[in-house]
Amino acid sequence: MSVSRGCLCCVKYLMFIFNLIFWLGGCGLFGVGVWLAFTQSEFSSLPLSFPSLSAANLLLVAGGVTMITGFLGCLGALKEQKCLLMTFFVILLFLVLTELALILVLSVYHEELDKKAKDDLKEGMKDYLKNEGLKKSWDNMQRIFKCCGVSNHTDWHNEMSNGKPPDSCCRDNTEGCHLWEEPCYEKAKDWLLTNITSVLGLGVCIGIVQILALVFSMLMYCQILRAEKYMD
Repeated sequence: MSVSRGCLCCVKYLMFIFNLIFWLGGCGLFGVGVWLAFTQSEFSSLPLSFPSLSAANLLLVAGGVTMITGFLGCLGALKEQKCLLMTFFVILLFLVLTELALILVLSVYHEELDKKAKDDLKEGMKDYLKNEGLKKSWDNMQRIFKCCGVSNHTDWHNEMSNGKPPDSCCRDNTEGCHLWEEPCYEKAKDWLLTNITSVLGLGVCIGIVQILALVFSMLMYCQILRAEKYMD
């Protein structure tokens, strides 16, 4: 009985530590999502398929779910409640499977997702003169990234009713209007990849902690059952 109880205590504190790390990782993801949403507020009226905005929303959701799951795991470990542990295990398993499915979808269908995002942006160009919020978002993006259009400046000729690119496409300190040649979609995507590289490392660490938390939660569940069996 004492050996079984000792094993339970050991697993209990290991699980608590891993879930605490898991919760802190969720806080980190949520914080990066808030930062990304704040820094990209100038583009808030663009379609949510825009890389920076979709990444911010994804990190906010992932961070929030991770924080809640980590808290539930810590509580289950401290209280030694089988119901909490099993709930934690099921939620975390579902979260891990969802993450794997998302990674698989992004790796297999990344070209199709890029195309859909570009099509959404081009479709939104038609409302540039009608929607003040959209107009401001496009102007901010083109000035900040020094770019023009989704793929190039010809997008404005194809989508705008007057066939003329907006003034935000023009280079500064030049006579007349010399348009930026760089595509906004690719520049925004490159900016996102440059600034979010460290988050990928954090994501890998969280993934490892998730697997360990699954193992320890099941071990603790089995240890509680074994301890209850001895007590009976």
